[in-house]
Amino acid sequence: MGNKMLLFGLSCILLAYYTYIPIPENLEEPWKVRLIDILTKITALTATLFEYTGLMNFEDLFFIITKTQYIGPISDENLTVIDTDFNNIPVRLYLPKRKSERQRPAVVYIHGGAFSTGSFKMRPYDFVNRMTASRLDAVVVAPDYRLAPQGLFPAAFEDCFVAIKFFLQDKVLKKYGVDPAHICISGDSSGGSLAGSVTQLLQDDPEYRNKIKAQAMIYPGLQVIDTWMPSYREYENGPFLSRKLAIRLSIVYFTEERETINAVLRNEHMPEGSRDLFKFVNWSHFLPEKYKKNHVYRKPVFGKLNAFLPLIKDRRLSPLLVNDSWLQRMPLTYVLTCEHDILRDDGFIYVTRLRNAGVPVTHEHIEDAIHGAISFVTAPMYLHSGLRIINKYISWLQENL
Repeated sequence: MGNKMLLFGLSCILLAYYTYIPIPENLEEPWKVRLIDILTKITALTATLFEYTGLMNFEDLFFIITKTQYIGPISDENLTVIDTDFNNIPVRLYLPKRKSERQRPAVVYIHGGAFSTGSFKMRPYDFVNRMTASRLDAVVVAPDYRLAPQGLFPAAFEDCFVAIKFFLQDKVLKKYGVDPAHICISGDSSGGSLAGSVTQLLQDDPEYRNKIKAQAMIYPGLQVIDTWMPSYREYENGPFLSRKLAIRLSIVYFTEERETINAVLRNEHMPEGSRDLFKFVNWSHFLPEKYKKNHVYRKPVFGKLNAFLPLIKDRRLSPLLVNDSWLQRMPLTYVLTCEHDILRDDGFIYVTRLRNAGVPVTHEHIEDAIHGAISFVTAPMYLHSGLRIINKYISWLQENL
């Protein structure tokens, strides 16, 4: 009995050591954030053990947990909610019930989840889309895309692109009473990346470019060139989304090779011949002085992953990897970033580059919030910062769409 108690005590100490990190003082509801952070780290540790013992892949446990949040399409007195498909891509539609004498605006919302988890079926995303449709009296389209590792790059992009192009057909817009001049493509985290990539490709197509009035991104990840920007360094251990967790979950979108994962973790994944890409994400040029602090810019280290070069250079993966002449084509843009987030600097760089290119941009930075805050706006965990983010996003849509 004594040995069992000792082993249990040591296990608790090791678990506490593994999960504990200091929580920044200016976080809203710090005790909730600490609990979220601890539970995430325990999940990551369990996923690592499961993968090591061959029970399941690392990302599978996170997928199982997110699946517990799935809900069906539930209509109410204001909205008709249906699950259907656009050109064989699953989508959930939110259609206002009250009659309208005008054509309605439309919002496409692409969910996040590091390309390997998430769904429009998750309760928080249903909450966001339901609120958007109700407050804007808008049609909301939420596509589901193939997840990694079963759906390798560019599967997620292609699914979103195909579904959105289907929706943008004149006959489909007419069917749902959508005004073709008032459509926004939006998303959060990896969904923000997909929204940016899809918008870029649509703006290059004369048939669709005039149908996208705006794009909106909530704490987006927009590049895989440099994983050691100041925000990656400052929030390497979280809260919630640590650098290692983000890389472990998202890298399976490109490859399951352990060598690549380790190279990205060392920021030594850039292949020879990629030097010309550094200028697009050089944070020493584009990051506001306040956020550079005492960090010194160092170029990513060249590795030996030459087979990775075609992926690295593909703008469907990294919306930041286009020159200014491409960025000038972008529509009205909204970007929301959170301070306590490894992806913070991606958003800042995109905002700076868009403004330099003459694109109208609204940028809201939330100083006391974490990455993924809108994933915690329904039971069992509520973050007020998540609700504030949703309200800011919808308020911007009300004023600009």
